[in-house]
Amino acid sequence: MKMKHVLLSLAFLVLTGVLFGQSTTWKFDKAHSKVQFTATHMKISEVAGKFHDFSGTILTEGDDFTDVQIKVNIDAASVDTDNDRRDKHLQGEDFLNTSEYPDIKFVSESMDKVGEQKYELTGQLTIKDVTRTETFDVKYMGTVDAMGATRAGFKLTGSIDRFDYNVDWDKSFGKGLIVGREVGINVDIELIKSE
Repeated sequence: MKMKHVLLSLAFLVLTGVLFGQSTTWKFDKAHSKVQFTATHMKISEVAGKFHDFSGTILTEGDDFTDVQIKVNIDAASVDTDNDRRDKHLQGEDFLNTSEYPDIKFVSESMDKVGEQKYELTGQLTIKDVTRTETFDVKYMGTVDAMGATRAGFKLTGSIDRFDYNVDWDKSFGKGLIVGREVGINVDIELIKSE
């Protein structure tokens, strides 16, 4: 009778493992990760910036990133363009209005393989009071076992229209907007596998 219970318990464990898989949790190595953006200034130059503070959870079934589940939260007030006056303007009501909308959020929906080590990541991006579906290009940089952990690297690129998110400060000069509508996104991420 005891043997029957043991066999049933083992069968249950095997079955649940097959049905639900083994989730792998990854965490950001923030010392080797960055969330950056660019925007044009008066159509003749490009200003770059970054967000210092971000966090999130990344789950995969095993080590296959095509089934990845991503939730990222960015502290909008941590914006840094190497210019204090400009940073305060970006934090204010003309742009991100960080006092009312402190977080920028991204929740993944799919990550489709489109080539050798190339993917398209689609998900819900929330800036201020707007949530929209966006798709970004992702390059898988590889996985290594180093410094006592398994590490994976990714480079994400793309762009968004800031007007879509009510970040619509539109002061202009003779040839157009002082700050371009299109914002380039450039994210480098190093992940550490958490057992």
